Amino acid sequence: MYKLYTNIIQIAGDVITVEAEGVGYLEIAQVSTSRGTSLAQVIRIDEEKVSLQVFAGSKGVSTEDRVRFLGHQIQVASGDNLLGRVFNGSGAPLDKGPEVLDNMIEVGKPSVNPVKRIIPNKMIRTGIPMVDLFNSLVESQKLPIFSIAGEPYNELLARIAIQAEVDIIILGGMGLKYDDYLFFRDVLEEHGALSRSILFIHTAADPVVECLLVPDISLAVAEQFALAGKRVLVLLTDMTNFCDALKEIAITMEQVPSNRGYPGDLYSQLAARYEKAVDFEGAGSITILAATTMPGDDVTHPVPDNTGYITEGQFYLKGGVIEPFGSLSRLKQQVNGKTRDDHRTIMDTMIQLFANYREALEKQAMGFVMSSWDKKLLSYGRIFEEKMMSLKVNIPLEKALDQGWEILAECFEPEETGIKKTMIEKYWKKNK
Repeated sequence: MYKLYTNIIQIAGDVITVEAEGVGYLEIAQVSTSRGTSLAQVIRIDEEKVSLQVFAGSKGVSTEDRVRFLGHQIQVASGDNLLGRVFNGSGAPLDKGPEVLDNMIEVGKPSVNPVKRIIPNKMIRTGIPMVDLFNSLVESQKLPIFSIAGEPYNELLARIAIQAEVDIIILGGMGLKYDDYLFFRDVLEEHGALSRSILFIHTAADPVVECLLVPDISLAVAEQFALAGKRVLVLLTDMTNFCDALKEIAITMEQVPSNRGYPGDLYSQLAARYEKAVDFEGAGSITILAATTMPGDDVTHPVPDNTGYITEGQFYLKGGVIEPFGSLSRLKQQVNGKTRDDHRTIMDTMIQLFANYREALEKQAMGFVMSSWDKKLLSYGRIFEEKMMSLKVNIPLEKALDQGWEILAECFEPEETGIKKTMIEKYWKKNK
């Protein structure tokens, strides 16, 4: 029996407060107005005062309208019928297709018990050398892409989506410009990846409340596919918009603000989503890549700062490339010893030489006389940036390793690289 109430006592922003009893936290309600019916979710209970977020916004809601509690949390459809479809932040179709009501599941459940997880041990190939060779992406890993506004982080996510060796792609867009939404849809369709993709899109013009639902809906659907044995890659953009939505709601609820006005539970809110990354024993996996823009390129900003404590490294996008010294995949050691026996050698050697190249650039900028070694480093660095760092490079891992040997042979003598003799004998002559 649904509970029906007509005593709305407060409307603040997109949050309404009613006097009700026997209502559960995060329970869903229908708000009936003269304009129609919209959904709302319980976000705070203070004795008999129940506060709800109205998904479509509180515009048109009056204190005389009716609130009907449905007795369950928000639900979303799951299964193969979602593939190739585009939905909004509350799960309603955006692509003019039919509404999907099959296999309804609750959203926002706790993350998987650690006992049921297995240690990540499988690489996800992307065709991007700065990922595959230097910071390998691992199944069930959770990684942010730290960036500033204007960097091509959505283009990077789209490229990973069409090239990653996974079964299902789920894109959760938060606060996207309409052009960005069309970009994702068109790129996936153009490369034949839309049929294995599901898009949940919240645009900047949509109600703020729906922004908060996107990660939960995306990850709930992903979990069902993973339990069915699918390898799922969840792409979230932009998590800073998600955190700003949390901040806006917290201000509306008159919560005591923390650092820069964000709610005090920001870490817990982020961790609840990122910890959904999992590799199920005997089933599939969920891998999370999440674009996180840094206001003012400030890595100490609360959003990237809290994110860094939760995730297993990060990709740092700067100047249109994945920056070698800002990026880190803490799980790469789990997989790069299983690819080719020269993987770690090439990775370590090329990064060390690139660090030396950066030092040579500083010497050159300060007017120091360049030695023959410095000139070799300058030549090497320019080639590395062109053939390895550029996001235009699109080659498989084995080709990237061969290309690494070719670059070293072009710029240095074998003994100048510090590579073991056995490895030199096996690979150097072949590429010289």
